Amino acid sequence: MSKVIMVQGTMSNVGKSLIVAGLCRIFKQDGYRVVPFKSQNMALNSYVTKDGLEMGRAQVMQAEAAGVEPSVYMNPILLKPTSDKGSQVIVNGEVLEDMNARDYFKYKKKLIPVIKEAFKKLEEEADIIVIEGAGSPAEINLRADDIVNMGMAEIVDSNVLLVGDIDPGGVFAQIYGTVMLVEEVERDRIKGLIINKFRGDKTLLDPGIVMLEEKTKKDVLGVVPYLSLSIDDEDSLSNRFKNKKQGIINIGIVHLPHISNFTDFNIFDQVSGVEVHYIKDPEEIRDMDALILPGTKNVIEDMRFLSESGFSDKIKEYEKDGNIIFGICGGYQLLGKKIRDPYTVEAGGEIDALGLLDVETVLSKEKIRRRVKGKISEITGLLSGLSDLPISGYEIHMGITKGNIKTLDIIERIEETENSDIDQNSILDGAYDKNTYGSYIHGIFDEKEVVTAFILAVASLKNKKGRLEEERFKAFVENLNVTDCHAFKEEQYDILANTLRESLDMKKIYGLLKDSVI
Repeated sequence: MSKVIMVQGTMSNVGKSLIVAGLCRIFKQDGYRVVPFKSQNMALNSYVTKDGLEMGRAQVMQAEAAGVEPSVYMNPILLKPTSDKGSQVIVNGEVLEDMNARDYFKYKKKLIPVIKEAFKKLEEEADIIVIEGAGSPAEINLRADDIVNMGMAEIVDSNVLLVGDIDPGGVFAQIYGTVMLVEEVERDRIKGLIINKFRGDKTLLDPGIVMLEEKTKKDVLGVVPYLSLSIDDEDSLSNRFKNKKQGIINIGIVHLPHISNFTDFNIFDQVSGVEVHYIKDPEEIRDMDALILPGTKNVIEDMRFLSESGFSDKIKEYEKDGNIIFGICGGYQLLGKKIRDPYTVEAGGEIDALGLLDVETVLSKEKIRRRVKGKISEITGLLSGLSDLPISGYEIHMGITKGNIKTLDIIERIEETENSDIDQNSILDGAYDKNTYGSYIHGIFDEKEVVTAFILAVASLKNKKGRLEEERFKAFVENLNVTDCHAFKEEQYDILANTLRESLDMKKIYGLLKDSVI
C-alpha cells in the first residue's frame, strides 16, 4: 500500500499547494515514486491531460514537481465557478453538469466512490501520495459533508500537517483556533504544525512557538520563509495581481471578473526588464506596451463588464493607436464581433463583442479539450516574428469561432488528443488583423522562441513610437535572455524543495507517513 500524508491549511492561500509540491519534489529527489492528490478542487485554472481530460492546475504543478505525468486521478473533482453561487462540476476530467452551491452540497457525498477509485489508481503507481486539503478543516458548518479535508483524511486514514500563514498576521490564532475547532478525533490526526511565509529573524518567533506547542500539544515542524518563486498558482488572491512596478516593457492583462488560466502568463515574470500588470482600472491601459485579454469562464458576463466599466472604449482606443493586443481563449472570443449562447451554456442570449476581429463565436454544449503541438503558421503584421515557431499547448473551450479573416493556425499539427465530435477544421484556432491577434491555445507563450519574439516585437514598437530611447532599447535587446520554460520550472521546484529541507523537520515528516487503508 502507498504511504500517505496530508497537508491542510488554516484558510485559503496559506501555501498548501506549494508545500505539497515541495514535499513531492523532496520525495522524488530521495528516490520515491510520489504523486499529489486533491479530491476536490475549486479553480478556474485548468489543464488538459495527455488523454484529453480536464484537471486543476495546482495538481498539474505538483505532478511536475513529482516528475510524473498529470492525471485526472490526482484531482477527480474539479469545480469551475460560473457565478457567485454556481459551478461547472467536472468529474474524472469530464463535465458532469452545472450546479448551484446548495445542490452540489447535497450531491457531493455520492462522489466518494469516485474519490476512492481515483485514489486506488494512484496507489498502483506510487510509493507515497501527498494529499492537499482545501480551505480550512475548521469550516464547521461544512464538516458533515466534507470530502476534501478531515473527511478525506478519514477515508484514507492519513496523518495531517496543518499550515498557517504568518504574512497577514495572526498565525498563532489561526493555528490554535483551527486545532481547537475540529473534533477531538480529527485533532488527533494533526501531527505537526507548519508556519509559512515568514520574514525576518526567526529567533523572535521562538517564544510564540513554545507557547503554541504547549497550548495545542502539537509540534511545530518548521518555519518556512516567504518565497518569491515563479510557480503556477491558481488562487485568485495571488500576489502577482498586485504588481505596480514599472519595467522597461509593461504587459497588461485585463483582470476580468471570471479570469481563468492566468498561468498562461507566468513565463513573463522571469524575463528581466519585463513586468506583468493585472489591470482593474481601464485608465491603466494607456501605460501598457502590449495588452492581453486572458481566458474567462463566463465570456458573456465579462463582455458586459468590459462595456459597463469603460474597458471596452479604452481597449478600442488602444487598438487605434496601433498597439499590440492579444487574446487567448475567452479573450480571443471577446475580440470578435459577436458572441452567441443559444444553449444557455453561460448567461444565454447574445452580445456584441469588441469588434476588433471579424469573427463570431457560438457557445456549444460540448466542451472542446485537446492537446496540440506543431508550428505557428506564417502570419504578418507586428507579430510576424512568431511565424513558423514551435508551439505546444492545449485547447479547452465551449465556443466555436468562425469568420472570414486571416488565420493564426497551428500547422504540422500533432493531434495528441481529441475529445469532441465537433469538426475541428471548421473552427478558427486563431485569427489576426492589423495589430490584434487571438488564439485558442493555452500555453502559446510557454516556448522560449515565442516569448522572445513577442517581447522583441513589443520592444521594437515601443522604440518606434518614441517611448523607449534607442540606447535603452539596444541594451534591452542585447541583454534579453528568456530561459526555457520547462528548465526554469525545474529550477524553481528544486529551490522550493531545498528551502523546505532547510526549514522543516523532514525526519519527523517521514515518520508520519502512514499506510493508506484503501
